[in-house]
Amino acid sequence: MAGRAAVPEVIWERPERTGRGPRPAHTRADIAAAAVRIADAEGLDAVSMRRVATELGCGTMSLYNYVPRKEDLHELMVDAVSGEHELWEPSGDWRADLLRVARQTRALMHRHPWLPRLMSPVYGFSPNALRYLEHCLACLDPYDGPYGTKMQLIAMVNGVVTTYVTNELATAERTRSLPWSQEQENAVRGAYLGRQVASGAYPRLAAAFTEDPGPIDLEAVFEQALARVLNGFA
Repeated sequence: MAGRAAVPEVIWERPERTGRGPRPAHTRADIAAAAVRIADAEGLDAVSMRRVATELGCGTMSLYNYVPRKEDLHELMVDAVSGEHELWEPSGDWRADLLRVARQTRALMHRHPWLPRLMSPVYGFSPNALRYLEHCLACLDPYDGPYGTKMQLIAMVNGVVTTYVTNELATAERTRSLPWSQEQENAVRGAYLGRQVASGAYPRLAAAFTEDPGPIDLEAVFEQALARVLNGFA
């Protein structure tokens, strides 16, 4: 395949375009933006070199001069949306700042629902991802601990956000496929669960529901999960 390396390489150390010929008609930023548009509109599975080439109005094979592998295209996409992170002057309150980072990351994943599928350490060292990581470490300057612990904390916060948003997106996707409303289903399932708990077969569940009958506040659950992670490092 044209431009495809036989050994591992980092896309960020590769020239914008290999080979001879006229001045490149596109940049990596153009390619990434096209791929992100497709993924946002149609899902990650719709993203292919052929589809991106069509979006840009160029030949599929010519794209391989810019991006040798689909994995590289994914890395460009992650870097592009990572650039949407707001980087602010840290407040000095590391917990408040990391909560702000987490909320922002959650919003970013909802804008780009395909992003959780590509959350991999392999894609964590692109230019925008490195700026994000440096920002998180700056937020943790007041934290009295080694950098290894700080990196673990950042990874755990990102893990909580990614898992939580993945579940939110899966629930929303399932709801869209149902022939009835989410409220109708919740009512039916709630009634069923109530009957099971009242049967006496699940005394601990009955005690739990007596203590907190709900409904579940998903925003509060998100905040509490993050607070427990941060408190564990305090």
